[in-house]
Amino acid sequence: MKLHEARHWVFDMDGTLTVAVHDFAAIRRTLQIPPEDDILGHLAALPPAEAAAKHAWLLEHERELALTSTAASGAVELVRELAARGCRLAILTRNARELAHITLQAIGLADCFPVEQVLGRDEAAPKPEPEGLLHIAKAWGVAPTQLLMVGDHRHDLDCGRAAGAGTVLVNLADNPWPGLADWHAADCRALKAMLD
Repeated sequence: MKLHEARHWVFDMDGTLTVAVHDFAAIRRTLQIPPEDDILGHLAALPPAEAAAKHAWLLEHERELALTSTAASGAVELVRELAARGCRLAILTRNARELAHITLQAIGLADCFPVEQVLGRDEAAPKPEPEGLLHIAKAWGVAPTQLLMVGDHRHDLDCGRAAGAGTVLVNLADNPWPGLADWHAADCRALKAMLD
């Protein structure tokens, strides 16, 4: 697939469409999660009562961040250009779906993503698992190979690869995972330029 021919775009949200503000080290310290552990994976392995309490704290912390979200460089222009071209757009985030909607409102892109095409950590197994991408492909009636997964983290690229989708890495000056990203752009503005 050529980038400019792609019609089915799935975006990560935090750090991809928004300026990254999550301090994951501080979150791990507050929730007493070892530095090397994946936050969501760690919480999933806890006893139910402890997991619920820690998930509640995380949700409120992330709600505060969502309300003050700012768009990443070129993100609004890229998404609006894709929408104008008639591309299908979805969000696949490790955040909560309700907070994804708050974030999209804050950055002025809520109208570009159909509500049912915003999937969070409760609608599908969190990335790097491919379940969310496969769900979106099925909902759109296309093969996963027709999707592009755009993100700023290895989880996004691993998810795309596992689903069979194309992968785009943004918002990192260099590409630390060249074997996982089909395309790399310094930011969404640069990615938009690559469409021409």
